[in-house]
Amino acid sequence: MRALLDVVLIVLEMYQYVVLAMVVMSWLINFGVINIHNDIVRSIWNAVNALTEPLMRPIRRIIPPMGGLDLAPLILLLLIYFVQHLVVYNIYPMALGY
Repeated sequence: MRALLDVVLIVLEMYQYVVLAMVVMSWLINFGVINIHNDIVRSIWNAVNALTEPLMRPIRRIIPPMGGLDLAPLILLLLIYFVQHLVVYNIYPMALGY
């Protein structure tokens, strides 16, 4: 059980990095620092969007962009943080038998 919880925590931490990469890439694309017409950039952008969009789409339905500011990544990161702490402080001690 502990190994499964460790894997869940690692996956959640890796997903945080994917969300952060999506945010940074969107800024770089919007400010013209990187070009979406480049094949490598486009493939990375499509991969990052494919990983993050299924979880951000429901958040965007509930909280639409406010004045061009998309709060969905921030809310998703907060939800991931909440799940990580739920696992660490509530589920993990039960798996250890405390």
